[in-house]
Amino acid sequence: MARSQNRFNLGNMLATAIVLLTGLLASAYELDVNSTTSILSVAKQMTADLLTFYAGDKPGGTPGLLPPPYYWWEAGAMMGALIDYWYYSGDSQYNELVEEALLFQVGDSNDYMPRNQTLTEGNDDQGFWGLAVMSAAEYKFPDPPPHKPQWLALAQAVFNTQAGRWDTEHCNGGLRWQIFKWNQGFDYKNSISQACFFALGARLALYTGNNSYAEWAEKSWDWMTGIGFIDQYWRVIDGAHTGTNCTDHVPYQFSYNAGGFILGAAAMYNYTEDPVWKYRLDNLLSASKVFFTGPDKNIMTEVACEPVSLCNVDQQSFKAYLSRWLAAITKWAPHTYDFVMPLLRASAVAAAKQCVGGDNKRMCGLKWNQDSYDGSTGVGQQMAAMEVTLACLIQDRPAPVGHDNGGTSKGNPGLGGGDMGRQEPKPPSYKRITAGDQAGAAILTATLLLAFITGIGWVFVDETSDKSPLEQFKGFQTSTTAAVVKTASSAGKQPMGETPRVVIRAVSKRSSTSSALENNLAIEAADVKIGRVRSESMATQRRLSNMPIGWPLQNSNPNSGVGQSAPEHPPSTWQMGRSERRYTCASIRTP
Repeated sequence: MARSQNRFNLGNMLATAIVLLTGLLASAYELDVNSTTSILSVAKQMTADLLTFYAGDKPGGTPGLLPPPYYWWEAGAMMGALIDYWYYSGDSQYNELVEEALLFQVGDSNDYMPRNQTLTEGNDDQGFWGLAVMSAAEYKFPDPPPHKPQWLALAQAVFNTQAGRWDTEHCNGGLRWQIFKWNQGFDYKNSISQACFFALGARLALYTGNNSYAEWAEKSWDWMTGIGFIDQYWRVIDGAHTGTNCTDHVPYQFSYNAGGFILGAAAMYNYTEDPVWKYRLDNLLSASKVFFTGPDKNIMTEVACEPVSLCNVDQQSFKAYLSRWLAAITKWAPHTYDFVMPLLRASAVAAAKQCVGGDNKRMCGLKWNQDSYDGSTGVGQQMAAMEVTLACLIQDRPAPVGHDNGGTSKGNPGLGGGDMGRQEPKPPSYKRITAGDQAGAAILTATLLLAFITGIGWVFVDETSDKSPLEQFKGFQTSTTAAVVKTASSAGKQPMGETPRVVIRAVSKRSSTSSALENNLAIEAADVKIGRVRSESMATQRRLSNMPIGWPLQNSNPNSGVGQSAPEHPPSTWQMGRSERRYTCASIRTP
C-alpha cells in the first residue's frame, strides 16, 4: 500500500512538472506591470536576448554595426534602446559597449557620416544616431573621456549638417530622404527625416536654451503642415516626391512618424509653455489611437503592414520608437500620463505573451494583438518588446536634464561644419608627399631592386660546380650571347615574307594547363556583367518610404485611419503667412 501511494505521489509530481514546463514553454513571461521587480526582471532578460543579435563587441566585429539584413540606422536605434535600459534599470553592464559603438561610428567630422555608410545613409539614418546621443545627454549617460567627442556636441553636429541640407528649391523646404544625390530615394521627402530633425531641434532648444534650435523646429512643423504631411486630421503620412513638388502624397501611416512629432511637440511645449504646442501635442496623441487595436483598442500595432503580414525588417522595429517616445513625453508634458500609460501597460503585457520563440523559447514576436505566436524573431521585435516593457517604469524615473538643471554633457555648436549641405561623398584624403617621403621611397625601391637581382643571381648559381659564382655568371653571359647570335643568323636564312612554322606535338590527353588556358581565354572573351548595387536589387534594397510590397495605394477605408489618402491642402496654402497656417491647422479639430 505504501509503495502504491509513493508511486501515486511520484506520478502527481511528474504531471505537475510537465504542466509547469509546458506553461513555461507556452508563455515565457508573466509580466506584472504593477510590480517593479517583475518589469525589471523581464526587461533584463529581453535585453540580454536582444544582445544576441549584436557582435560588434566580439573579436572580428565592428562596433556599432548589426549583421545583415539590418541597416546601419537600426544599430543606432538599438544603442538608444540600451541607453534607455540603463536609464530605467540602473544596470551598467552594457555601458562600455554602447559608448564604444556610439564613438566608433561618428565619422571623420564627428557628425555620424562615416565613409563606409555612403551607399545607404539617409537623413533619417543619421537622425537616429543623433537622437541616441541626445538621450545620452538628457539622461546623464556617463560622459566619454575628455579627448573624445561628447554626447551633446555630437547631437549638435547632426543637427547642423541637416539644417544645411534644408532644401527650398523643391517643395519649398524640407529634407530629402537620402543625403547623397546618386542614392535611390534622393527625390523623396519623407516624414521620418523631418521628424528626427524636428525632435532633435526641439530637444536641443530645451537642453541648451538656445532659441535658434526652436526656430528651426517651428520651421519644420510649419513645412509639414503646409505641405500636407501632417493633414487636417492630424495624421502623419509618409511623404511625397520632389518631381511632383510633393503633391503625390504617399498616405500610409507608420507609428514612428507620428511618434517623432509627438516627441518633438512635447519638448516644444515644455520649452515654450505656449498653449498652441499643447494643442498640437494633444491632437497628435488623439490621432495616434489608430496604432492601437485589439478588443479594447489598446494594443500597439503597426497598422500599415502587420494586418497583411508585410512588415519589412525596418518596419518590425517601429513600435520600439513609439513606445520609447510616448513614455518620454510624460516627463515634459505630465498631463499626457493618463492617456499614454494605459496603452503602454496593456501593450507591454501583450508583447510579453508573444515572447515564446527561438531556441530559448523566449524570443519576442511582432504581432502583440493576437493570441498565437506569429513565428517571427529579430532585432526589431526584441527591441520593441523591451522598450514597451521598460516604459512601464517611467513614473519612477528622473526627468531629462539640461544645462540649467544638472546636465553635464559638453556642447560644440559649430561641430559638423565640414559636412553641412554636402550631397557628395568626401574624396579620399591623402597625406601630402614630403621630401623625406620621396627619399624614403627611393631607398626602399633601391633595396627591393637589389634584393630582386640578388635573388635571380642565386637561382642561376650551380651549387655542385667547382667554379665560383662570378665565374659561373661570366659563363652564363657567354652562352647567352652565343644563343642570340645563332638565333639571328637562323632568322636571316628564312625566306622573306614566310612565317616560321611552329609544330605542336599532339598528346593523347589534355593537360590541366591546356584546360586552364582555354578557360582563361573563354572568360576573357565573355561579356562583362556588372553586379547590382543595393539601390538596384529588389532582394536587398530598402524600399522607398518603407512601403510594404504589394500594399495597394487605392481602395482605402476612409474610416480606418490606415492607408488613407490625405486630404489635399488648398492651392493657396503656401501663399498664407506663417501665423495664418498655424491658425488654419489649429482650428481643425480631430473628428
